Amino acid sequence: MASSILTPTVAHGVTRAQEQAKTLTLDDWRAREAAHQERADEFTAGWRSRRATGEQHPVDDFLFTYYPYKPSLLRRWHPGAGVVLDGVQEFERATWRWYAPEGGGVVVDATAFLEAKPSLIGFVERILSQTAARPAQFACFGLHEWAMVYKVAEGEVRHESIPLRLSAAATDEVVESNRIACSHFDAFRFFTPDALSTNHLSPTREHQEQFEQPGCLHAGMDVYKWAIKLGPLVSGELLLDCFELARDIRQLDMQASPYDVSQFGLEAVQIETREGKAVYAARQKVFAARSNVLRARVLDAIAQARAVQPDNASGLAD
Repeated sequence: MASSILTPTVAHGVTRAQEQAKTLTLDDWRAREAAHQERADEFTAGWRSRRATGEQHPVDDFLFTYYPYKPSLLRRWHPGAGVVLDGVQEFERATWRWYAPEGGGVVVDATAFLEAKPSLIGFVERILSQTAARPAQFACFGLHEWAMVYKVAEGEVRHESIPLRLSAAATDEVVESNRIACSHFDAFRFFTPDALSTNHLSPTREHQEQFEQPGCLHAGMDVYKWAIKLGPLVSGELLLDCFELARDIRQLDMQASPYDVSQFGLEAVQIETREGKAVYAARQKVFAARSNVLRARVLDAIAQARAVQPDNASGLAD
């Protein structure tokens, strides 16, 4: 969607933030907001309808249960730092947190956000840049989901409403006959006690930055988590791109799992076979590339927020 972006005339005494700010007219930003809301509503329609019936979907609902963010946050469009929204006075947006008046409109108050959340900003910058810089690994084959049900007692399977594709003994055999190398702590922490020792890595929360790599499906899904934590610094369009990637990754995550997801119209990726492993790795490579593109865009959003700081802004420590 084309937008008419005007660069304000630089006058004596303006701040660096004002000099670098761009302006969206009322018609332009309202059109972008409406397009964003329509796309967000499409992503959340199933979740919202199932909330009324009590039904569950292991792919689409996961992103609203695993990540504690309401669908309403997806629907809230932000332009990102350094963009003035004209003619906002009569809209609720004029009172939103992390916005400040600018001329006849409002702009994301990047200075306030950065000063309030230096630790978060520093961590997100480190984990995204370090993850993207590492070589992607494509030999895990989604075995983390299998390790989560390894030797589990009857009635204690995580997704107990979904049957397993194989018998319990055959499922355990897949774990025992494959090399497990899960690098993501938030997957590893759900391994059953008997499965913990099968992992060739020992990821921890404290060393999360040193373990994550772009081939990991969970690290790819987490780009959405880091983007939404950055609130108004990330444009609405970028946030939904991150959410869409997370949704697509979750689908493969469940297709390659030991669960029978055919009832949801999903075909199993049988990673217990050589052919299934090849399919998984091929799709994993596509997700690694997509996630690194989005990591770069999120890092760019942070850089833009830093770039529009006033000349007298205080230094920000991680």
